[in-house]
Amino acid sequence: MNKVVNTADEALHDLTDGMTLMLGGFGLCGLPENCIAALVKKGVKDLTCISNNAGVDDFGIGLMLKQHQVKKMIASYVGENAEFERQLLTGELEVELIPQGTLATRCMAAGYGMPAIFTPAGIGTEIAEGKEIRNFNGKDYLMEMAFEADFALIKAWKGDTMGNLIYRSTARNFNPVMAMAGKVTIAEVEELVEAGDLDPDHIHTPGIYVHRIFKGTNYEKRIEKRTVREKPQF
Repeated sequence: MNKVVNTADEALHDLTDGMTLMLGGFGLCGLPENCIAALVKKGVKDLTCISNNAGVDDFGIGLMLKQHQVKKMIASYVGENAEFERQLLTGELEVELIPQGTLATRCMAAGYGMPAIFTPAGIGTEIAEGKEIRNFNGKDYLMEMAFEADFALIKAWKGDTMGNLIYRSTARNFNPVMAMAGKVTIAEVEELVEAGDLDPDHIHTPGIYVHRIFKGTNYEKRIEKRTVREKPQF
């Protein structure tokens, strides 16, 4: 089965208002930049976005926030986006902050077909309010539901026409678990090769999880915080 589409616009043709999306990436690394640009162009709105972070003001999910396309943001880190902060404080945006490990595991649970997980993270905090708590071996655990996402939008380094994917370095973050979890998973890749060209031992996401794949272009690959050493004095 050839899963290749030509562009992000084609890949997202049936994504409509009010849907729930997973967007891979960690900070500004491994973001589905072409898919995000296509969503901004498409103008879909009232979206629920599940991502590790909310991007920055002019990059990543920040571009969608700027266009008021996001109704609810589910994330674990949101500290670099002034527009996100403004919308949160004015009540324009619903926000659910989740411990990062819980976020990853709820994605993983969805991919594994598990309805829920139990975690000690959040016990005794506001996160636990209104949720079921169970005691196992004398320790309390919070029940968290697996995510249900209409689409997972992910970014990989290499992929083949069957949807098998390889990630590079930090881009191998939330992308693999989100790739398993979406009802429809769309992958954009820097290099697209024929089936059989990838070493099976190097594949991180098997093609069974990927429904559509395309070769992306014009990746910025930003550095969120550039840190350099001072020039040594001799």
